[in-house]
Amino acid sequence: MASKPPPLMKKHSQTDLVSRLKTRKILGVGGEDDDGEVHRSKISQMLGNEIKFAVREPVGLRVWILISAVVFTSMALMALAFPNQLYEVVFEEELSATSISIRLYGGALLSISLIMWNGLYTAEKIVIQWTLLTESCYFAVQFLVTTVTLVEIGLVSNAAILLLLSRVLFLVVSLCYYYHLGRRPKKI
Repeated sequence: MASKPPPLMKKHSQTDLVSRLKTRKILGVGGEDDDGEVHRSKISQMLGNEIKFAVREPVGLRVWILISAVVFTSMALMALAFPNQLYEVVFEEELSATSISIRLYGGALLSISLIMWNGLYTAEKIVIQWTLLTESCYFAVQFLVTTVTLVEIGLVSNAAILLLLSRVLFLVVSLCYYYHLGRRPKKI
């Protein structure tokens, strides 16, 4: 008579601690990597730690972008609706030419304000950086154009000086946030 072979027993690796340890060692999970991080799975090891990708925003960044968005939007609406009055406030004289240039300026400001509003609601670091860089470039160009215009006219009014100082202040604050957002975070 032929003898029956013994039935095969399935090995339950979930309950076999030695087998689990060997499997984790082969996969390379569970131990510390070069950065000192302990990964719980191969997926987290391949994708990296989520904390690494979190943007560490400087204090007050969102408030600054909100203030900028509101200022850009209000200036754009004023330039579109009341171009002559906006010109008179800055240069203290009436606009002799057509007001289409001031309205085009308002349209450009409205476009920049849309970028600001988008930067306010995004979590992506690169979008926030480009928003701050756009704002900084605008303030730098605005400062230069206003300064050259005031020198050509030969007019220095209190409103114009206040405008120039506010442009420099906004430029410095935007560049500071841009710089701090672009720095690499320190490892803890």
